[in-house]
Amino acid sequence: MPSPQSAPAAHSIYPWKLYITSTTFWVGEQPTQNNLVPNHISSWDLQWASNFGGYDDPDPIRRIASHSTGEFRPKNFIPKLNPFYIALPYNDKNRMGYRPEANRVVPWFHRSTNGKNQSTLKGRWLQVYSNNRSCYAQWEDVGPFVVDDWPYVFGDKRPVNINNKGAGIDISPAVRDYLGISDSSKVHWRFVEENQVPYGPWKKYGPQQRAVTNNPNLAAQQRYFEYLKKVRDEQFRRKTLQQLQNGQ
Repeated sequence: MPSPQSAPAAHSIYPWKLYITSTTFWVGEQPTQNNLVPNHISSWDLQWASNFGGYDDPDPIRRIASHSTGEFRPKNFIPKLNPFYIALPYNDKNRMGYRPEANRVVPWFHRSTNGKNQSTLKGRWLQVYSNNRSCYAQWEDVGPFVVDDWPYVFGDKRPVNINNKGAGIDISPAVRDYLGISDSSKVHWRFVEENQVPYGPWKKYGPQQRAVTNNPNLAAQQRYFEYLKKVRDEQFRRKTLQQLQNGQ
């Protein structure tokens, strides 16, 4: 896998987590022998499946995955939330409130708390890179398997989880399809600020799209970003492997 510096991206103050094993999960996933936790709810949303709009079917036959149109979703409904979502193995909340270390280890904790005792992690943006592609997704659940691995999520340690080949990030079917990868693929990821996230399929559905629809200036900006993305992707495809490895 080439270095993530090969991918066009905004500058970020957060470091890359490199060569992390990924697994696919989805809204509405039922418990299995390898995953005992159902995903009709999330760690922060007791109505996740309902709020999303339905079952985020991971079967490629039942999905739309088109880079030309930016459609990455189930065929049978339009998601009400962003289908580009992920899970990481840390939860800043427990039954008593915030975890004792949360205000110390979460970099944005003090500027994200609003006095309502809500998670400071839900909805945070990440950049995920693999297979010479880069996409953006939001943190919407906790896992795989672990809920307190802050030294990995916010520090420089490797994931403590040993299941599923030591998986350190769960990715949604939309992220999987956009990157063109499969279960257990290695990815690079890092946090980014919301204002660093470019327009793309990850802003096509959910609150982000409603904001664009209600604002003609944002809609015009969206069309311009789509044009720039096509130009960038065409230039990116023409690069040689040597150029990618050199970060050009």
